[in-house]
Amino acid sequence: MKVRKFKISNIFIYAILSAWALTTIFPLVWSIMNSFKDKKQIYRDSFSLPIGKLFSLDNYNMLFERYDIGRAYMHSIIISGTVTVAVILFAGMAAYIMSRYKFHGKGFLNAVLYAGMMFPVFSTIVPNLSLLTEWKIAGQNDTALNMLAVILLQIAGNMCFAIIVLTSYIKTLPIELEEAAYMEGCNIFQIYFKVIMPLSKPSFVTVGVFSFLWSYNDLFTQMFFLRTEDDWAITVLLNNIASKEGVNYGALFSSVTLIVIPVLIVYLLLQKYIIKGMTVGAVKG
Repeated sequence: MKVRKFKISNIFIYAILSAWALTTIFPLVWSIMNSFKDKKQIYRDSFSLPIGKLFSLDNYNMLFERYDIGRAYMHSIIISGTVTVAVILFAGMAAYIMSRYKFHGKGFLNAVLYAGMMFPVFSTIVPNLSLLTEWKIAGQNDTALNMLAVILLQIAGNMCFAIIVLTSYIKTLPIELEEAAYMEGCNIFQIYFKVIMPLSKPSFVTVGVFSFLWSYNDLFTQMFFLRTEDDWAITVLLNNIASKEGVNYGALFSSVTLIVIPVLIVYLLLQKYIIKGMTVGAVKG
């Protein structure tokens, strides 16, 4: 049995990491606690636990009565789910080509991918808005078309990151597996879907989770294209709740909780794959 040596330096490291974790977790826990309190109790003592008479569901009941939370959630899931599937499909194919094939202009294309990550969405929103309006997609009295405008921009915004991450991971896979599959009669699509994708699952999960979270939390793009109440996604709804409810902190805390909790559940369930997908390519590539 191997005994681990105790190092004094570890105490310092763990102390810093614990303090950092507390500063990250505490605001979330504090928000959830206060979401179950009356706004008067929040003013009186925002740090007390919502136990006994302090516990109340009035904030959540008020939100579901005044706002169509279910429809906003549905829009967010449709947008983020479509973006995630499209990014995984197209970025994976592009990454496979970039990692396994040699062709003219590959170096330039690779440089363009890295350069694409340097341009924030704020710098491209005006030409994108003009283009989608000219295509009769944006600014229409049609929820589906307005959601499509958001989906197209978010797919484009996630592609560079996704291709780079997937390319780094696929390069670590032994090419002999693909050669064996080719000798067994598989074509390029069968090799990709039956060999590459299963072996690259951690990296695909990483790309999928980040694409979903970025799409889900993307308030800036959604505010430009989802302008009416019938079109709102959950982040746009939260922004409008904050502007309408003002100092009603109970409503704000409960709305933040409704938005954040699903994201946390997704991340906690898939964190093992996220970490593995982000680190394997960086270490071996």
